[in-house]
Amino acid sequence: MSTYKSIAFANDNRDRFITLRRDLHQHPEPGWLEYRTAAIAADRLTELGYDLKVGKEVIHAESRMGLPSEEAMKQAMERAISEGANPKWVEAMGYGFTGMVATLHIDDQGPVVAFRADIDSNDVVEAQTDDHLPAKEGFSSKHDRAMHACGHDAHLTMALGLAEYIISHKEALHGTFKLILQPAEEGVRGAKAMRDAGVVDDVDYFFGMHIGINKAIANCLACMNFGFLATTKLDVEFKGYSSHAGASPELGKNALLAACTAALNLQAISRHSKGNSCINVGVLNAGTGRNVIPDTAYLQIETRGETGDVNEYIRKRAYEVLQGAAAMYDNEVIIREMGSAPACVNSEALAKEVQVLAKDMGLFRDVPLTNTGGGSEDCAYFLERVIEHGGQATYMILGSDIKAPHHNPRFDIDEADMINGIAVAGAIVETYLNKTK
Repeated sequence: MSTYKSIAFANDNRDRFITLRRDLHQHPEPGWLEYRTAAIAADRLTELGYDLKVGKEVIHAESRMGLPSEEAMKQAMERAISEGANPKWVEAMGYGFTGMVATLHIDDQGPVVAFRADIDSNDVVEAQTDDHLPAKEGFSSKHDRAMHACGHDAHLTMALGLAEYIISHKEALHGTFKLILQPAEEGVRGAKAMRDAGVVDDVDYFFGMHIGINKAIANCLACMNFGFLATTKLDVEFKGYSSHAGASPELGKNALLAACTAALNLQAISRHSKGNSCINVGVLNAGTGRNVIPDTAYLQIETRGETGDVNEYIRKRAYEVLQGAAAMYDNEVIIREMGSAPACVNSEALAKEVQVLAKDMGLFRDVPLTNTGGGSEDCAYFLERVIEHGGQATYMILGSDIKAPHHNPRFDIDEADMINGIAVAGAIVETYLNKTK
């Protein structure tokens, strides 16, 4: 029989944590707009007795990427308050500072241990059919074109469960525990701003975790992940000159053709021999009418690479292609970086220790050391900084019986896996706060 107290804690509070997750699921908020979500977390962490820093205290303003308009932020603030958010926290987070760090300093005899959770939602319209549990049980999204389709509602629930468990057992622990709640992971926009604010500069042991990813690893815990790619997200605007397509076509500077030329030739960038390299044009908008030379065009692009160097190669060539296409059609091109993340690096020694612990807990069908799922994750900024400063860090994958792929209208997790996530996170953080210097 397991002696891990965190298992009993998670199971004893199961219904309460599921209720919290379902409330968060009903009120999804996209990146930099997570006012209600963050306010609920801030109220709970303050109630538990954590020292809380929010907003500009933990987010470097100039490092933020992909911000919504101030009008969108204002509307999100007003909606959050109308849905029960504490106005004190909404005001403290201001325009686009929806992150926080909760700290429990126990003593100076142990390490600094940090756990990060992301809190934003996706721009997805949630399914409303009876075969989708949130719709059937009445906790599907109340917000238009917003859905927790990546499990971040479960991530915050696990983080708050972890915070409760650690503070209730602090008498037997040493050191400092930091809980990092990060906005705007979708589009990899938020972590860099928190890293640049120094929130992990003092961390000895850092842990991140994502639920779901791959149905094949349901009820498994992978103790590190090497599959997340370095990435850069680009918004591109071509500016030409409009004219009549029949009466004066020679006066026009066609932005649509510049954008199409760019889109085709971006796909022609040679791939890199040193690892996976990708580029995708996801959006191309241009033109106003059949007899008008288009004067503006807009692209959304992403690059990815197995390493930072590979991604930088793709990113640099993309800039050259975009500038070349603009020159061909005598256009101006404006390129904005809207998000980025390095490749995911992990401390293998730390992951192996977690693997031993997780196997001993007996919660999981399997506990592989590694997972190699694709995509990107800006938690990599935290991992990279902690390791650069001499600490250890790992990003775990908590497998779940997901009902559809991530970012799909029918995405859902198995809430039993979330409960196991609280238990294993509690045991991991407790173990490292038992270490003395």
